[in-house]
Amino acid sequence: MLYIYNTLTRKKQKFVPLEEGKVKMYVCGPTVYNFFHIGNARPFVVFDTMRKYLEYRGYKVKFVQNFTDVDDKIINRAKEEGISASEVSEKYIEEYYKDAAALNVKKATVHPQATKVIPDIITFVQDLIDKGYAYESAGDVYFRTRKFEGYGKLSGKNIDDLIEGASSRTSSADDEKKEDPLDFALWKARKVDSEIAWESPWGMGRPGWHIECSTMSKKYLGDTLDIHAGGEDLQFPHHENEIAQSETHNGTTFANYWMHNGYINVDGVKMSKSLGNFKTVRDLLTQYDGEVLRFLILSGHYRGPIDFNPDILEQSQNGLKRMRNCKSNLQHLIDAGADGDMTADEATAVDGFDAFRQKFIDAMDDDLNTADAISAVFELVTAINTTAGAAGATKAFAKAAMDMLMELATVLGLLQQEVEEKVEIDPEIQALIDERQAARKAKDFARADEIRDQLAAQGITLKDTPQGVQVIKK
Repeated sequence: MLYIYNTLTRKKQKFVPLEEGKVKMYVCGPTVYNFFHIGNARPFVVFDTMRKYLEYRGYKVKFVQNFTDVDDKIINRAKEEGISASEVSEKYIEEYYKDAAALNVKKATVHPQATKVIPDIITFVQDLIDKGYAYESAGDVYFRTRKFEGYGKLSGKNIDDLIEGASSRTSSADDEKKEDPLDFALWKARKVDSEIAWESPWGMGRPGWHIECSTMSKKYLGDTLDIHAGGEDLQFPHHENEIAQSETHNGTTFANYWMHNGYINVDGVKMSKSLGNFKTVRDLLTQYDGEVLRFLILSGHYRGPIDFNPDILEQSQNGLKRMRNCKSNLQHLIDAGADGDMTADEATAVDGFDAFRQKFIDAMDDDLNTADAISAVFELVTAINTTAGAAGATKAFAKAAMDMLMELATVLGLLQQEVEEKVEIDPEIQALIDERQAARKAKDFARADEIRDQLAAQGITLKDTPQGVQVIKK
């Protein structure tokens, strides 16, 4: 039985979906004005894994992740690059898809864009005005924060202590327009004619950040979500404001389970573009493949912090390599192992695989404990390697072992990329391999090593196994 730590209740709760066998899940996506960094990538990977696990357990998941494609940062980037805001956002949406694919992040069921739902946003805002929870002021529209009973229930903040305003994107000029400094923007009047804007009952303007997600989640998932997720930094004000808007508009609970991932830190400080202490995924991909970065993100519990440094990258690369070597060895055994039924020892080993699967499930059921799930996979790898290394190992065992390894790794989004390819062995290379084998048999190890190094210089690795020489190309 799956248990989720619910930020709203601050405890682990048994997951019970609104509709049996189905899950409606909304995850806050990127503001598309730049390449995303490894800290931004954490929620993408974590909640993609949650989705994969729910699907593994038989749920039909409708997974919505938005793009914030109108925002002050996008407008500023457009000015810097001398292009339109829409050109900026479309450019970085495409770049998002490239880097997300490298991390094995599956595309959402729907990737809505704020600019594509402007009429829905205007209708949503007008309803809040009609209900007395919002008001227009000089072309802006604000939400009456104090009027919403229970404001602060997600973040645990006391409304009387929130004197800085409920939006991190406010200014003193904006505060002068408000009835109360705590009120946050639903709609923002256009400041200059060149700024991106849409017609509305309150004049030319654009939506505030928070109302975008409330509108998109309602449009594609309905009034109540099973799971709403995002980074820890979004608890307040973004998710708190979403709750206030949505529950006022919809008249019902907005989300039953709230999940938030912890930060990726550098020297104990949260990685962020504003501090300049970040590494983009695009840059990291020049040194490490995307599965290494995914392994890094999943190697710790999603709610805890990760300290990002060169050592953890190397540890992640080595950990993933251990899994990849197991897969590579099994593939070789499938090709070159003994035919026929499994040996008695192999059959016993395969019978024991269920225990590793159960350890994996137990870990994932315990609030998506991917760190312990990876440990279960490593235990499986050890058991596989022990049996696969025996003389006379069979193809039948290799296939059963590969099925189990890939079943669990696929849930984690690992071992999906082919990093090695088999070599088409031409006669010249085969002659060298045969000569090396003859040299080894004659105990002429100097010549054998010379041939191995000669092939390695061509990117060809020879691996000696009980089933013969495995030839791989890096």
